[in-house]
Amino acid sequence: MIVDCHTHIGPVADDVAMSEHLAKAEAVDVCIVLAASDGPSDELNKRLGQYVNKHAEKMVGFAVVNPEKDKVALNNLESIQEKLGLKGVVLHCSACGFHPAHTVAMRFYESAQELGLPVFFHNAGDALGADAVMEYAQPYLLDEIAREFTELKIIIGSMGLPFIEQTVSMVARHKNVYADLTIRPKSVWQTYNMVVAAYEHGVMDKLLFGSGFPSGDAGQCMETLLGFNMLLADTNLPTVPRGSIRNIIERDTLRLLGISHEIPETPEPDPKKTKKLKSSTAPTEEGKATGNG
Repeated sequence: MIVDCHTHIGPVADDVAMSEHLAKAEAVDVCIVLAASDGPSDELNKRLGQYVNKHAEKMVGFAVVNPEKDKVALNNLESIQEKLGLKGVVLHCSACGFHPAHTVAMRFYESAQELGLPVFFHNAGDALGADAVMEYAQPYLLDEIAREFTELKIIIGSMGLPFIEQTVSMVARHKNVYADLTIRPKSVWQTYNMVVAAYEHGVMDKLLFGSGFPSGDAGQCMETLLGFNMLLADTNLPTVPRGSIRNIIERDTLRLLGISHEIPETPEPDPKKTKKLKSSTAPTEEGKATGNG
């Protein structure tokens, strides 16, 4: 199972953008699509739900929630699962300007834990725009949340860049905390340092593969991750076993996060119809097709 845990289609994705997203998703078995934060949560989540449900065999959607503006009671979050078919939640703390452990946010985590909704913290990397509150992107701020809600599955997006050491420490401390290793093919040295840090801390099993689409695509990201050791062949820099790296790509992220994903079954062909179809097109002994013509 190859799961891309980090993709986007944008707040106002047109047909071209969605077609491109769908095409790039062919490189993996399933991709998680994170809702954007630019607009009312209800509208963004409804649009996302329509898209991922149309491609349910390939996609899992994570709804956006802003605890300071949205209702976070249990019954409100239930509609995310039941009405929209979304299976997780993404928080944009730094972009939206709220502390991850704010009082209303803590009430949200309580509801999310009860419903089994994993929470993706999209606070780092490309999410750190000029208007983002950088101090709210620090992964150590999630420590209180992880201690209080031990059954809540937490994903730190983009390895918490630029706070990689904090991220590694968090995933090492808490069994319910994972890190999204979003690969940037043009930043091989950055990728190398993130993977080596995780390997040296013994937390390779807590890293989840991600592309960050549209900033990257899964195919190129997998090639970068599998090939970066080759760049070190003539150096004395430490390497990471290829098997450990491959395990990141092949990790069943959905199972780890407790997400059920049943691929719609293709209806079995009706034997009677199949038999009839074959007989109507079968050649005769003289090489002519049977039928009325």
